[in-house]
Amino acid sequence: MHRTPTRRSPLPDSRTAAGRRRLVAGCVAVAAVLGLSACGTASGALQPTATATAPGASTPGATTPGATTPGAAAQQPTGTAAATIAPTPGSDAAGPGRAAPPAGAEPRTPTAAATPGHAPATGTPVGTTPAGTPAAPPAQPGQATKVIGSTASGGRTVALTFDDGPGPATGQILDLLAQYHVKATFCEIGQNAAANPALVKRVLAEGHRLCDHSVHHPQPFEKLPHDKAVYEISAARDMIVKAGGPGTRVSWFRAPGGGFTADNEHIAAGLGMDSLGWSVDPRDWSRPGVAAIVSTVQSQLRPGGVILMHDGGGDRSQTVAALKQLLPWLVAQGYTFDFPAA
Repeated sequence: MHRTPTRRSPLPDSRTAAGRRRLVAGCVAVAAVLGLSACGTASGALQPTATATAPGASTPGATTPGATTPGAAAQQPTGTAAATIAPTPGSDAAGPGRAAPPAGAEPRTPTAAATPGHAPATGTPVGTTPAGTPAAPPAQPGQATKVIGSTASGGRTVALTFDDGPGPATGQILDLLAQYHVKATFCEIGQNAAANPALVKRVLAEGHRLCDHSVHHPQPFEKLPHDKAVYEISAARDMIVKAGGPGTRVSWFRAPGGGFTADNEHIAAGLGMDSLGWSVDPRDWSRPGVAAIVSTVQSQLRPGGVILMHDGGGDRSQTVAALKQLLPWLVAQGYTFDFPAA
């Protein structure tokens, strides 16, 4: 006899629904453990969860502009002598590929007048939020194009600039400048400014102006990744402003070694600073001898020039001795003293 196959009755709807619910719940639980976002796709595969990053959110390893990394902040010395961080030898020499402007560069006229060394009483600095936090500009690859190498007024003027301080020689240089009624620009290393706030305040009190020269003077500066350049420029500016006190203005940024790029120039501009180069480089950092420093300045200087010298980063006795000869010579040559273009 043939037996008719027995057909099984379908499961009741309630049992089917319950089974589906259990399956979905189990799938969700597995997905949660594995970090997956969906079950039962068209291919039957579990898909990884894609995490979206909100605009402006920090990514791992990124440096927040103006933040201080461990070990970056210099401790306030207990003594009265100026402390200084010595930069890498060969600090500001304009080597191959460096963007220091040529002698005789056309002067740039200032767009607004300001009290020397101090910011306007009202308003928010360019490139900052209302709370004063520097805005992080996007990376800008390419070569720098707007590096200043001339005085604000042009003509038979000269701008004296001093790098790598404040240091032990800063006070002596300030004394000489006061003797000849000369105003100069001091391009300060952030750590040195933080360690010597009294000298920063004296620079401002005597009518000189300030320039950002990075936190640590890393070289080659033009090779720094964007986030590192943002930190070196913005944190140094913050250290100098803090050392100088309320209202302190930092008008320029000078890249260590003249390592300007479109990127670090853009970062500085976002903080309200122009990029400052030079037209005369006596290489006083290398201590070539007082006579060599003096003769190089005398041979390279043209009207409207910017002279690069150093008040920090090592023994600057030759610089001080050369300045004692150069200041009366400049006056005798009919030069008047100016600040760099801005």
